[in-house]
Amino acid sequence: MDATSQRLLMCRPTYFAVDYAINPWMDPTTPVDAALAVRQWEQLRQTYRDLGHTVEEITPVPGLPDMVFAANGGTVIDGKAMAVQFRDPQRADEAPAYRAWFEAAGFEMYDPKHVNEGEGDILLAGDHLLAGTGFRTAHASHAQLQEVFGYPVITMQLVDPRFYHLDTALTVLDERTVAYLPEAFSPGSQAVLRRLFPDAVHATMADAEVFGLNAVSDGRHVVLPVQATDLAAKLRDRGYQTIGVDLSELLKAGGGPKCCTLRLRQGKASK
Repeated sequence: MDATSQRLLMCRPTYFAVDYAINPWMDPTTPVDAALAVRQWEQLRQTYRDLGHTVEEITPVPGLPDMVFAANGGTVIDGKAMAVQFRDPQRADEAPAYRAWFEAAGFEMYDPKHVNEGEGDILLAGDHLLAGTGFRTAHASHAQLQEVFGYPVITMQLVDPRFYHLDTALTVLDERTVAYLPEAFSPGSQAVLRRLFPDAVHATMADAEVFGLNAVSDGRHVVLPVQATDLAAKLRDRGYQTIGVDLSELLKAGGGPKCCTLRLRQGKASK
């Protein structure tokens, strides 16, 4: 297994809080330790650096507590960046902040025509784009994704509101392998996943509920929540090296390692 050096975008959780509820994990009455959230996020960032990845940072904006979840800020493939349009008004102002960052970084920009929540629902798996829908990203956005990026788009229908983004129910391990929770998908989408990835790793509900599938892989190393012990064991049995991190504070807002991490694919060679 070969590790691929990655360029990643992250946002420090300076203003992290749970002030509203837009997914089943968020409870504004539950106390949040903002300082602990920052320390956990810093551990995740250092983990990526220790693996040799490049981490860039976008400046957090006051009043946007979910901006830490950089994966939702866009989709970047082959030097092209698709901006986002959030479903919920609480997150709407994140979109122009991320768009401005991509533009300043020199990416070729495209604006969404429909609700589209970035890599939360759009995952590049080999030569296909897996595109989630059902709770956030609109199905109508999938056609635009195919036109912009030129990859065949495979629609994935999510059915469990706890796994409201594709990256909470499926992780791409390498160009040929994924791990996913079958119960999070419609019967038709499960059949498609079996056809595309016959050797996929199946997660348990217990590991999915601690956001074990909200993981980041470079093809050899898989960074995932330390609480997802069964999934980590399955991945090690397949030859992957697992690195557990604790993002328990960010989980209170429905986030994990992948939610905090947007991959910046500069060109086709880094696909």
